[in-house]
Amino acid sequence: MDVQALKTLIDYYCQERFFHHVVIAASEGIKKYAGDPIFRFYHAYGSLMEGKNQDAVRELEAIKNKQDVSLCSLIALIYAHKKSSNPDQEAILELDANMKEHRKTAGSKALYYAGLFLWHIGRHDKAREYIDRMIKISNGSKEGLVLRAWLDITNGKEAYAKKALRNFEEGIQDGNDIFAMLGKAHYLEIRQNYSGALETINQITLNLPSFLPAFVKKMKLQLALQDWDQTVETAQRIIQQDNQNVESLRMLALYHLCREGNIQEAANKLGDLIRALDIMEPHNAQLFYNMALTFCRTCGRNQFILQKTQVLVERAFGLTPHDAEFATELGYQMILQGKVKEALKWYKTAMTLDETSVSALIGIIRCQLIEGQIQDAGHQLEFLNEIQQSIGKTAPASPGQPPSLLLRHCTSVLETIVRTVPGLLQAVFLIAKVKYLSGDIEASYSNLQHCLEHNPSYADAHLLMAQVYLSQDNFKLCSQSLELCLSYNFEIREYPLYHLIKAQTQKKMGQIAEAVKTLHMAMSLPGMRRIGASKFKSQKYEVDASHRLSVFLELVDAHRLNGEQHEAAKILQDAINEFSGTPEELRVTIANADLALAQGEVERALSMLRNVTPEQPYFIQTKEKMADIYLKHRKEKKLYASCYRDLVEKLPSPHTFLLLGDAYMNIQEPEEAIEAYEQALKQNPKDGILASKIGKALVKTHNYSKAITYYEAALKSGQQNFLCCDLAELLLKLKHYEKAEKVLQHALAHEPVNELSTLIEDGRYQVLLAKVYSKMEKPAEAIIALQQARELQARVLKRVQMEQPDAVLTQKQFAAEICTEIAKHSAIQRDYEKSIKFYKEALVHCETDSKAMLELARLYLALDDPVACQRHCALLLKNDQDNEAATMMMADLMFRKQDYEQAVFHFQQLLERKPDNYTTLSRLIDLLRRAGKFEDVPRFLLMAEKYSARAKMEPGFQYCRGLYLWYTGEPNEALRHFNKARKDSDWGQNAVYNMIEICLNPDNETVGGEVFENLDGDLGNSTAKQESVRLAVQTAEKLLKELKPQTVQGQTQLRIMENYCLMATKQKANVERALNTFTDIATSEKDHIPALLGMATAYMILKQIPRARNQLKRISKMNWNPIDAEEFEKSWLLLADIYIQSAKYDMAGELLRRCLRHNRSCCKAYEYMGYIMEKEQAYKDASVNYEMAWKYGNQISPAVGYKLAFNYLKGKRYVDAIDICHKVLKTHPTYPKIRKDILDKARAALRT
Repeated sequence: MDVQALKTLIDYYCQERFFHHVVIAASEGIKKYAGDPIFRFYHAYGSLMEGKNQDAVRELEAIKNKQDVSLCSLIALIYAHKKSSNPDQEAILELDANMKEHRKTAGSKALYYAGLFLWHIGRHDKAREYIDRMIKISNGSKEGLVLRAWLDITNGKEAYAKKALRNFEEGIQDGNDIFAMLGKAHYLEIRQNYSGALETINQITLNLPSFLPAFVKKMKLQLALQDWDQTVETAQRIIQQDNQNVESLRMLALYHLCREGNIQEAANKLGDLIRALDIMEPHNAQLFYNMALTFCRTCGRNQFILQKTQVLVERAFGLTPHDAEFATELGYQMILQGKVKEALKWYKTAMTLDETSVSALIGIIRCQLIEGQIQDAGHQLEFLNEIQQSIGKTAPASPGQPPSLLLRHCTSVLETIVRTVPGLLQAVFLIAKVKYLSGDIEASYSNLQHCLEHNPSYADAHLLMAQVYLSQDNFKLCSQSLELCLSYNFEIREYPLYHLIKAQTQKKMGQIAEAVKTLHMAMSLPGMRRIGASKFKSQKYEVDASHRLSVFLELVDAHRLNGEQHEAAKILQDAINEFSGTPEELRVTIANADLALAQGEVERALSMLRNVTPEQPYFIQTKEKMADIYLKHRKEKKLYASCYRDLVEKLPSPHTFLLLGDAYMNIQEPEEAIEAYEQALKQNPKDGILASKIGKALVKTHNYSKAITYYEAALKSGQQNFLCCDLAELLLKLKHYEKAEKVLQHALAHEPVNELSTLIEDGRYQVLLAKVYSKMEKPAEAIIALQQARELQARVLKRVQMEQPDAVLTQKQFAAEICTEIAKHSAIQRDYEKSIKFYKEALVHCETDSKAMLELARLYLALDDPVACQRHCALLLKNDQDNEAATMMMADLMFRKQDYEQAVFHFQQLLERKPDNYTTLSRLIDLLRRAGKFEDVPRFLLMAEKYSARAKMEPGFQYCRGLYLWYTGEPNEALRHFNKARKDSDWGQNAVYNMIEICLNPDNETVGGEVFENLDGDLGNSTAKQESVRLAVQTAEKLLKELKPQTVQGQTQLRIMENYCLMATKQKANVERALNTFTDIATSEKDHIPALLGMATAYMILKQIPRARNQLKRISKMNWNPIDAEEFEKSWLLLADIYIQSAKYDMAGELLRRCLRHNRSCCKAYEYMGYIMEKEQAYKDASVNYEMAWKYGNQISPAVGYKLAFNYLKGKRYVDAIDICHKVLKTHPTYPKIRKDILDKARAALRT
């Protein structure tokens, strides 16, 4: 280690007050750098602070004439003399005069070291004078600037601290100044920018791996970031280099105590720490004391740990027996161990050392109160008032103050403890208890699970878990928890609460007689009755008054349910006598009112409650009960509200105004609610819940502009930052996207922080920002926001398990929501693999997330992975048998496997439950078409008609009927039905798209195909035909104008259809325009099937067949998916058409078979197959395929009829040929050639 690094090491030890470390490091400096007197000065300072005054004075006298250290040595000598028990005033005056003389002529080095020493002994202002002078005479010495920056950040004044960073940065510029880098890290740490501080420290560890203080700092910063794993890893690394390092040993002990809750291991490490302190800092009383405080305050009164911390404080007191603070601490530690007499002895020792010690006096009073010496404690309190007027009596709780306010305060305190000491199970248990009392059962359950995972024998946790299960009506698990509780602590039978829970379980299970027996057993326990009961000597526990009363009231109810009204009345009277004049009295009154209500005596119940006065406890609960009776039993809203108005008049407080506001909201009077909330907010301006309620009430009145103004004003005050979400959501709802973005960006614009609550808030802001960007059509920015939210949530999940176990489930669900959103965006961009990755991640966070599971199944289907798709669908249906989407997908999968019966079965299940589920019916129609079972469709349409008299009026039904008619080759009828669904918000868009497709291609031809182009002879180019096409295109264009898509995909679909209209005109300029648009879409969106098909079709119309073929071959290599099913089919047919034109029948055949695998009713595929067979003169096979084309085309197409009849003729099936000819001529009497070419020849062949 070079000289500068060694000096920095010593300065670090001076600041940390590790004075024996200073002596050791200075000794090393003296050996290595004998010519530099500063190390001798450091050695003297270390000795002085260890209490070796004479040795220190001797060393300082020896170097006081050395130029660089003369000034600091003289100041140190004065300091040493003043520290001695009997200061030599003459020597001090002489040294002071000498120091002033030296100061006049001191150079920059002397001034620097003098300032450095003054900084180390805590005299910041004096140190600043020396350093400012040193900087002035040295023309801005960087060394001086760095030290001044250190002074700025350690003197506790914010104004100075802001300037420090610039000076540290200047010190680092020309090299790796470790002192400056440590300063910069310290500055960032103060600013809570722990990540930035860690980066700076990492630079030191990289450049100087032997500099241990950097690793110690790194370890502490990792702890500040709540990264326990990294903290422990760094501590282990330090131990490898220095096995007596007190900071790393303290950290490891803290890890086992606070994080793991492993008391035995923590005690072992604490023992190692004590031994290390004995070796490394044997005279450092303050360090022994500080180390004791760390563990004493975080061990949850564990006796094993307290014995160790007692040893540490005793060492401290042994080193400085005149220190009252150490004696007071020993007194406190004795109280924690239950040793009251020893505690009193230590507090009295402290008072002897310092008669004005307030903490010692409070300790004495505490001991006297514990021992029951009330009179003595009173005298001491009078004395305390005399010595410290500022301490007054504790203000009594306001009358009727509800427990919820106290519980909120308890939660806040306990969450802070758990965040700091996540391994302290007692705190986690108490949070569970508070959450249970607050009615947050899920949070209570999560905390108790955490407790029992770490300590399965925690009897109290089992008892509370039983209460949780009881509240969820899970009687079996409730009984199991009670049994476990009893097995771990047999004394639990002496708790009335144990019997109370058991009886409540029995009562809910209908075992009333057993419940009565259990409650009588509870009533016989010691301490259950005040009246007529003597004090039990054997009684170990003070019975909680509320539990006692609960047993009485439960017994009243059990007797009533058992038909024993007389017994019930007797027990209730006992309760009235037992609890008269106690805070619980009103609970008896409320129970009596409940009994009256159960008997239908509403007025008697109200008259009981009316007698309660504001001075009595539970006044608020009584008024709430009265209000509830007025609303639910008498349906009188005015009297309901008047109860809360009366409450506000008699007990005006933020809470009662809040209750009044909530009451008005319950009876749909938001204007009055706002007034009440505003009154509450005036009295408690920092209450965020109130501020949020006002905003929501304003929104409910549809006064959006006022709501926005209110939110903005609240945010400007700087007190209600969390309202950002409420404001942003409102702006999003009102489509003020830029304003919403600005609000959220402002909320996120802060320095890096490590508070868990802030991390959770920032995650919510980022998700909301992503929603805003999605609405603004900025998908890239949306994904960036979601990725940032995901990173924040990863940090939250890492910490929440320890700091807020009750929030784990909620935060996991939020993490799943973030992943699902990223997956959705990826799917939109057709990055299916990335989408699957994030859906899987969502399911890791939340296994039962049905939305994520469904979307994942859909993606597997899109990627042609039916096994994975089926697995996820089966899981979904296991949890939710009625899941419509999963059932549909299972049907699709069964279809792919050609298991048509199973596919239809899944849809039948849904339709039998609800025949008018038109979404399912439309999918079933498509499925039956693809399964080649079109004849089954009318049955399901008839089912829907019979199920609902309004079926024929329903747009969904009209759509399904239109779909069936379109698929069966009746385009005009289909148009009529689609037109009836055209204006509907749910079915309209799809109906219009189908109508456009029918207009553009009524006969379902292969657009761009050439094989059948001239088969109709002159019909294809007739003037009538051209006019018909022109009118159809005009109609399609009109329909397109009705479409107003809201999504990016919808707008792309609209562009595709607009350009299909252009192509339908067959005009070269229009076709080229369409081609350019399709090319743009295909370029911007990877593998966009409709755009690629559009390009291929345009190329075919323009007779650029090779280019068309390239696009179609590209599509043929892609995985089929249900979304683009129609486009895939059209692409395969068009490519088959090209191959047939080139006489590549095998390649065409493969594509046509693929069409038929996915759509058994595909007439065109059968027609092409028939054509290939015909060309190969396999007339029998050709006629089989034409038969299928004729069947699935509903025997309508004359061209198919002609080909079928022709192949029957060639196959010598003359009667069949004649029959088909008659059918064609019946619907198309003028169809060319069929009479002459086929009918006449077939008849002639029959005659011969």
